[in-house]
Amino acid sequence: MSHARAILSGSVVVLLLAGTGVAYADDNPSVPPGTEATASAPVEVDGNDPDLKLPEGATLASAKVLDIKQVVEDQSGDERREDTNSDVKFALQAEVLFGKDSAKLGGEAKSRIAAIADEIKTQNATKIRVFGFTDNLGSSAHGDVLSRQRANAVHGVLVKELGDSNVTYEVRGYGEQYPIADNSTEAGRKKNRRVEISFPRAEG
Repeated sequence: MSHARAILSGSVVVLLLAGTGVAYADDNPSVPPGTEATASAPVEVDGNDPDLKLPEGATLASAKVLDIKQVVEDQSGDERREDTNSDVKFALQAEVLFGKDSAKLGGEAKSRIAAIADEIKTQNATKIRVFGFTDNLGSSAHGDVLSRQRANAVHGVLVKELGDSNVTYEVRGYGEQYPIADNSTEAGRKKNRRVEISFPRAEG
């Protein structure tokens, strides 16, 4: 990968390429203007336009906006955020929140959950889902109980942080169901041991 340097001299920009280097991504990338999510089709298409060259007798289906998903995961993999046109979902790895095989929140957990509560306030969300998941080690019954206990613990912090009686919660423990990674490796199992917090995006 070439390393590029830009030198400004008056109104002239000279681009120098020298050797090999390392490129670093912006830690806080922004959404490029004009690419923000929209719930409606951005362009109206005339189904009778001859330039479409539709086969004789064919008709154009109604416009449909695909639900595009944007996924951002921090470098450590401890936290993952998924944005779609309609929802926001955070996934926190269990190791960040709890001790091994425990549902007791650790020291860093509350600040992580508080940051998500701030995003919930920003989105003016009033319906929040808190789902717990485990890997497939141990018994399925134990995983079901532990994942529910962990979801309950996170729910408790959100209630305190939000303090809004108009907010409703759906809290569940799914145990080893719905893995997001391969349970045959420790790296995969680590991703599967998680608590997800999801809520609708603000309209507009």
